[in-house]
Amino acid sequence: MPMNLKTQGFVLLDVDVVALNNAGKSSTSNFENAVATKKILKNGRTYTYVSGQAWRYWWREALQKNVGWSLSPITRDNKIAFTEANPLLYADDDVFGYMKAVKEEVLDEKGKAKKVDATVTRVSPLKNSAIVSVGSARTVENWSSMARQDGDSVPYSKEEYSAIMKGMFSLDLAQLGTFASYNKTGFKNITQKLKMDALSQGAIEIDDPFVKDSKGNAQKLVQLNRNIRLQRAKDTIQALKTISGGAMQTNNMSDVTPKFIILVSTTSGNHPFSHIVTSEGMNLDRVALNLDGLKEVLKDYKEQIVGTVFIGKRSGFLNEYNDELRELLALGDAYPTIQLGTINETIDAYCTQLENQFS
Repeated sequence: MPMNLKTQGFVLLDVDVVALNNAGKSSTSNFENAVATKKILKNGRTYTYVSGQAWRYWWREALQKNVGWSLSPITRDNKIAFTEANPLLYADDDVFGYMKAVKEEVLDEKGKAKKVDATVTRVSPLKNSAIVSVGSARTVENWSSMARQDGDSVPYSKEEYSAIMKGMFSLDLAQLGTFASYNKTGFKNITQKLKMDALSQGAIEIDDPFVKDSKGNAQKLVQLNRNIRLQRAKDTIQALKTISGGAMQTNNMSDVTPKFIILVSTTSGNHPFSHIVTSEGMNLDRVALNLDGLKEVLKDYKEQIVGTVFIGKRSGFLNEYNDELRELLALGDAYPTIQLGTINETIDAYCTQLENQFS
């Protein structure tokens, strides 16, 4: 596997009458008990969004409930909280990253116990954007009341919206299941104890291709077994089939699985698909696939794309583009190979390709 191979993913969601990610008390409502949804302004227009943190929370929940991951336990200490920071035992520590600042008790040369710094950090191999409405979104204030008790009713309100929303993510396949133990700020992923545990369990040491010691020798990385790394990558992507979440789900339940998805392996960290969907119309509230932009990206990035470009779409979603999407299959040698399918077929096909791209 090329040392910098990454999974690049792009998704579209289609949601109706939702309040997926709230922003606390509304400052514009006339109701005292009013909750605002998360919104952001761009070029004078309002767009609703789900924070990147919320999307990651949904993703973790899907991996736990639907894929069977045992999540790393969380410890609260005054004003900080941290996970176990054990990526050998907990796959979510490996995929989602962590920071844990603690002291560890070890024995010195004379056999006396002493405490040493055991701070570890890990930049997440899985990086994701916020999920943002493609077109300008108009929220509406839905007035409700609690009236089942004696006395006056208690009014409250929330902001709701319907939108097609876009999100992007990148999974660093080379970083997955691969850890540094050398003591460099921001690089030390595992303690010496975890390093020895990993090696005793079948992990191997490999050269770090980028970091050298003071003598010019490559620093060493600890890498888990290929099958473990491959399974973690496949599980992470497979979880998109069943991902769920969002605020106000009791009254505003919505399906947040992708209705359109692109999955591709690339040799660079640049995410190429950010502008393949646009908004149009007088108020920029109608959504359009920018297939000319997609063709441009596929041609420009052909040398960085490894394998097939997998595109999936749910039947009934943006059906007006079905013929144009099928035309992508005959673009010719100037473009990478493209495969179309349903959402789940596309995820499965990409994961099958991953089996041949891991070493």
